[in-house]
Amino acid sequence: MKVGIIGAGIAGLCTAKIFKSFGLEVTILEKEPDVGGVWASSRRYPGLTTQNPRETYEFSDFPMPRDYPEWPTGQQVQAYLERYVSHFDLADHLKLSTEVISAVPLTQATGWQIVAEQRNKEGLRQKAQFTFDFLVVCNGIFSIPVIPEFPGAPEFLAHGGKIMHTSTFTELEDVRNRNVIVVGYGKSSCDAANATVGVSQRTTLVARNLIWKIPKKLKNVLNFKYLFLTRMGEGLFPYIRLRGFEKFLHGPGLPVRNSMLKTVENVVAKQLRLQEIGLLPDKPLETIARSTVSLVTDGFYENILADRLDIRQGVEIQQLKAGEAILTNGVTIPVDTVVCGTGWDQRVAFFDAELIERITDKDGNFRLYQTMVPVDVPGLVFNGYNSSFFSQLNAEVGALWLVEYLAGMVALPERSEMNRLIDERLKWTGERTDGKHSKGTNIIPFSVHQMDELLNEINLNLGVFKRFVQWLKPITGSDYRPLTEKLRKRHQVLNISIQNDLAK
Repeated sequence: MKVGIIGAGIAGLCTAKIFKSFGLEVTILEKEPDVGGVWASSRRYPGLTTQNPRETYEFSDFPMPRDYPEWPTGQQVQAYLERYVSHFDLADHLKLSTEVISAVPLTQATGWQIVAEQRNKEGLRQKAQFTFDFLVVCNGIFSIPVIPEFPGAPEFLAHGGKIMHTSTFTELEDVRNRNVIVVGYGKSSCDAANATVGVSQRTTLVARNLIWKIPKKLKNVLNFKYLFLTRMGEGLFPYIRLRGFEKFLHGPGLPVRNSMLKTVENVVAKQLRLQEIGLLPDKPLETIARSTVSLVTDGFYENILADRLDIRQGVEIQQLKAGEAILTNGVTIPVDTVVCGTGWDQRVAFFDAELIERITDKDGNFRLYQTMVPVDVPGLVFNGYNSSFFSQLNAEVGALWLVEYLAGMVALPERSEMNRLIDERLKWTGERTDGKHSKGTNIIPFSVHQMDELLNEINLNLGVFKRFVQWLKPITGSDYRPLTEKLRKRHQVLNISIQNDLAK
């Protein structure tokens, strides 16, 4: 059985590794010249680091080097993924610099016809075609950058101005001695702005809305992973269905839960001096559950306090002119380069309109059972379409679930029930995030909940003791190390053959 995997980021690589270990023939198509997805060198902005500490951001069976810092750099993560490819012999299955232009279901048989454009080292392009029995989309929800259409942009560009996304801002030299505006207040915006200090003439961060930032260590002592990367940390926020101790936390124990979050909120505000510098959000800390936990960039607030970095909050760029930007409060500031940390367009550009209509709703939200399976498109699944704290573990667990799905070992609900569950999840996700859920793909902060659901469906979950320990200790990759081998042994005992089952 030939499986095509689109994307060589975290999800694509671990899907290929796990599928290969169960006897599937895999080919990974990647448009960039190197692996890594958001960590690839062609997309890595200066100052990029992981949000997670090292041991919570490594694959279950491939530890990160122990000499890596606690929060590895983007370059180190990409090197780690290169080693993953080498260690699990994935290089021969990779087609780098191969951008998928179209993916079309075969009309006369089950499978997919892929048309791609390949680039050689000299930059010359040529068309290539591939045929697969099964297709896994792993290009991720952070693959198509969004840049606002600023009024006056043509004049600004015509006079030497530059406009780029954080994912295309890869060289600090591009802003040397230039006046820079960075748009946004998420992690990428703050990282990029902070990295330019001392290189640019002047950098101004323009933030429409303030969000809570979490220090890597509260009171410079307690690592944030003990607060938010545990089952307890996840349980502080109400899931779509409350079970076990979570019923207490959001029932009789709600005052205790509220007090815990309020204490953390006060500590963060005082530690970062948010009131003093006028950057205290006008909403409670628990609103981080609507999108993501954004860690503080090292030195960011210190640079603001020392006037090495400017910030304008509650405003946007109203108009660009030659060498300057007019903000919505009427203030004009000089600018030569605009760097946009303005998010991503969640869509699959290589599918035609008819296919897109079958996998999304009228608002563009992905209608995927368990964030992976479209209801009415045979031979197609997604992995990594779930923005998560533990992206590598969610992708691994997703790949294990997909192995069982391909082997016919997953009892999918009836079509009507799948659609009901999808409707329920999208409605709940929209309500809890104020509609900011990346087209239905945001599962933060419920990463472990989703892993539990998938593992329960294939009878492969962690033991009770391990899950209990995770209530107090941070989730790490090694927690999930036994699962792949456990599933492989089950297949051997039951003599399960994915290819034979599909033929039936």
